[in-house]
Amino acid sequence: MLRSLIVSAVLILVIGCILVSCTTTSQTADLVLLNGKIVTIDTVLPEAQALAVVSGHIVAIGKDDEIRPYVGSKTEVIDLNGRLAIPGFIDGHAHFLGVGYAKMKLDLMAARNWDEITAMVAKAVEKAAPGEWILGRGWHQEKWAKIPSPNIDGLPFHDDLSRISPDNPVYLTHASGHSAILNELAMREAGISKSTNAPDGGEIVKDAKGVPIGVLRETAMNLPDRAYTEYLSYRTAEDEEAERRRAIGLAEQECLSNGITGFHDAGVSFATIDLYRKMALEDQLRVRLYVMISEDNDSLAQKLADYKLIALGDNRLTVRAIKRVIDGALGSHGAWLLKPYDDLPGSVGLNTESIVTMTETARLAIEHGFQLCTHAIGDRANRETLNIYEIIFASELKLKDLRWRIEHAQHLNSNDIPRFARLGVIASMQGIHCVSDGPWVPKRIGDQRSATGAYVWRELINTGAVVSNGTDAPVERVDPIANFHALVTRELPDGSRFYPDQCLTREEALRAYTLNCAYSAFEENIKGSLSIGKLADIVVLSRDIMTVSEDEIRDAKVVYTIVGGKVEYTIDE
Repeated sequence: MLRSLIVSAVLILVIGCILVSCTTTSQTADLVLLNGKIVTIDTVLPEAQALAVVSGHIVAIGKDDEIRPYVGSKTEVIDLNGRLAIPGFIDGHAHFLGVGYAKMKLDLMAARNWDEITAMVAKAVEKAAPGEWILGRGWHQEKWAKIPSPNIDGLPFHDDLSRISPDNPVYLTHASGHSAILNELAMREAGISKSTNAPDGGEIVKDAKGVPIGVLRETAMNLPDRAYTEYLSYRTAEDEEAERRRAIGLAEQECLSNGITGFHDAGVSFATIDLYRKMALEDQLRVRLYVMISEDNDSLAQKLADYKLIALGDNRLTVRAIKRVIDGALGSHGAWLLKPYDDLPGSVGLNTESIVTMTETARLAIEHGFQLCTHAIGDRANRETLNIYEIIFASELKLKDLRWRIEHAQHLNSNDIPRFARLGVIASMQGIHCVSDGPWVPKRIGDQRSATGAYVWRELINTGAVVSNGTDAPVERVDPIANFHALVTRELPDGSRFYPDQCLTREEALRAYTLNCAYSAFEENIKGSLSIGKLADIVVLSRDIMTVSEDEIRDAKVVYTIVGGKVEYTIDE
């Protein structure tokens, strides 16, 4: 009996030392946080007051008295003054360079109507040299206070843009990135005319006489993309790299000021990865990137073996995923549906990548040990993607823990919801899309489909699926607080709630934005929670989003963003 008591006492002492890395340490920390409420997302120690960091990793966590011994003459000490500290937000799906480039274009997200957009373009024309392309992003016809005239499906004709900008091509991208409006000169540069046929998976919107109105959907956007690339051909390689570095810097600052320490970059070229690798080796990446490759199958077959990168540059860069896009966006009528749109009965959306091509990508992913991440928004697109995954998984029974993902998973048929958990497919979703799109989703797909399959986070979690969260920036703002609020309230701009039975608890919402994102990148052992041995990626907020009223959540500000134990942003900057 005495022996058992002694053994038990020793075990308790050992466990206590593990939890706080023992208080009798002679180790001096680089950074110590004291006097706070630290929500760890770690079931071993869910909440603490203080923590200590050495060489970018958490070495101790516990009560203030347990952590103070780590303070030395050179330790940076932050008094949290009771504030909330949580794991750094990980944006589970967004576009890093896109965030930066959006800062270098006309920001159309707040435009209330087409007239405001044309006025913004007119001002840009005044400053532009003849022939210079004018770019903008963020318009959404469903969010305008009035419908433009003339229009097709609420989409304006190019005439106003062409009148105010006769000497400058204008290219304005939809908020979703799946549609664009061009003026006449941009269409001419892109070779678009009445006789032009849209490529497979795309649409050139035309009037009753077959004349293009200036709006392109999905793969038809490749036409002006090629023209714009040709326009930029005068630039040197040094010019191109300088511009991309500027975009990366702008994206980093936007992320850090919003508490984002990790970022899943949802689809970039090999050339972009080359720059990321260069910057990681130069110790010039301030945000941790998990990167998905977006290239055609021929390029993937040739180069995949050379592009698998794990934890490069002090865990700043990992490349081990492939991105595919099987359909478009609901807002642009591009989401691939099982049944036609309620407001466009002649259309079921667009299949942007054939099943044959998708299956070959899946085969390449298996061959090279890559995760596959597929953009699928419509219920048909999600079903077809799950079908491809299921066939591949069945043929590769020896392979376990693949963690393949569906990006967005926005609109599901009820029969497909349980398949995510059964197949081990991660639902990589974006909370903010629900409240941003909610006002017009029933218009597109009706009340019944909206109620049973639109943004069904709760139902997916209840069936055992892993749900991660992100912003899809620059489609939406890089704003984790608004995103968190959306997950727990589903509150629309008018105060109503979009099928609130699908709300998450605050604990679930925080986990979806931290540890679940880490898991979906095979990184749960190094990030996503505040645990001993993990990277010291931490965000301090001005308000306790875990306990304040729902309305007060939106008032929370980022006070500190800490990456690897280094303060990369403070509100006092």
